[in-house]
Amino acid sequence: MAQFNPFTDRLSRDIRNTLSHTISEVLASGSLAAAEQAASPFIHGDLAPHYRRYIQHRLKCYRQAADTLAGSQASVVRQAVVLWDLGCYFEVHEVLETAWMTATGDEKRLLQALIRAAGVYINLELGYRQRAAKIGAKAIPVLTAQHKHLAPLMNIDELIGALKSLSEQPPRLRLSEPDETGSPQR
Repeated sequence: MAQFNPFTDRLSRDIRNTLSHTISEVLASGSLAAAEQAASPFIHGDLAPHYRRYIQHRLKCYRQAADTLAGSQASVVRQAVVLWDLGCYFEVHEVLETAWMTATGDEKRLLQALIRAAGVYINLELGYRQRAAKIGAKAIPVLTAQHKHLAPLMNIDELIGALKSLSEQPPRLRLSEPDETGSPQR
């Protein structure tokens, strides 16, 4: 069975990159229009089923992310957490990389560590375990050092644990809604 693999297949890479370049606009506007327009040339061609499945899945995830974040001025980290929990690790990379390019100091290192964490699961999805381990090893120390800052934003303990064990099952990062005291429920 053919596999969607942007590392070895040019069309897979083109589809992934074309769609993912629209994610920031989709999240900002709450509309799938940009993603649907980007997907259109691919969908209207003679496309193998694994490409169609990928595009349909991504459009569904983009809609869910836009709906989840609707009406909020979500930080890029919050956007990344929502995309992560939908299994859109390359899109996590996309939204964080934009912020990473202008960040400095600890913020830059933190964004890079989160990008690397997403890279672990991009690689694990395709069976590149050794590459995933190298990337994770670079992310863990920064995430550990930034634990105090990340804990209110995501389930950082689960992420660090999953990266250390190279868990095939990605952890859920989104915190529950705050309880009546204002503290996130886990």
